[in-house]
Amino acid sequence: MARYGLRIATLLGFAFLYVPIIVIVLYAFNAQRVQSWPIQEFSTKWFEAALGNVAVRGALVLSLEVALGATLLALLLGSLAALAVHRFRFFGRDAVSFALVLPIALPGIVTGMALNSTINTSGLGFTTLTIVVGHATFCIVVVYNNVVARLRRSSRSIEEASMDLGADSWQTFRHVTFPVIRTALVAGGLLAFALSFDEIIVTTFTAGTQETLPIWILSNLARPNQRPIVNVVAVVLILLSAVPVYLASRLSSSTGVGGTSS
Repeated sequence: MARYGLRIATLLGFAFLYVPIIVIVLYAFNAQRVQSWPIQEFSTKWFEAALGNVAVRGALVLSLEVALGATLLALLLGSLAALAVHRFRFFGRDAVSFALVLPIALPGIVTGMALNSTINTSGLGFTTLTIVVGHATFCIVVVYNNVVARLRRSSRSIEEASMDLGADSWQTFRHVTFPVIRTALVAGGLLAFALSFDEIIVTTFTAGTQETLPIWILSNLARPNQRPIVNVVAVVLILLSAVPVYLASRLSSSTGVGGTSS
């Protein structure tokens, strides 16, 4: 009896999470401009309309540029921070580790307000770079967590053996450390890309007049004539966010201690 109850609870949980998403996907194929249920006719014409929409294409390109930029910045800073915190003992090490993971726990609106005030105070102006920096503040966390977790599961003795055999620091990193953390970097980068691509709160405070894909959706959601295209863009956003998360999950689950295939 308990087993069946657990199955029912699991199914209800999945329904709670994914039925709204399925509804949006179905509406993206609705031939009618007005959303009504049940759907009378299905069509792909709104996908063609979305593809031909200049604003949508521009928002997609900007979202991809920002996500790639934030991911690269997060990979650089997050991996360096993980190596420093894990490999070295110094005063305030635990505080530094806490400070590195804190941004992802802070409310997005607080982070956005802080970044907006800093940008305005500095007089830099709002550009693609300000969005990238804003997204990197929380993308660094996922890279840091992935890399530091992998380093904690790896043995320091293999690096010491490399140094004992005459390898310098760079050679040890390239031939020993990097292979160990490689899949963790890829998984962290994929998660960072997904987080950045669909982020809207911090983006709102750092984008100025620019529109990423989530901002375009929010701006056009209340316009009845644009609603079918909004549904299509939402489906694209779901796919482009879900694929990196899925790949990151597969990478994380398929690697064992030390980053080797299990």
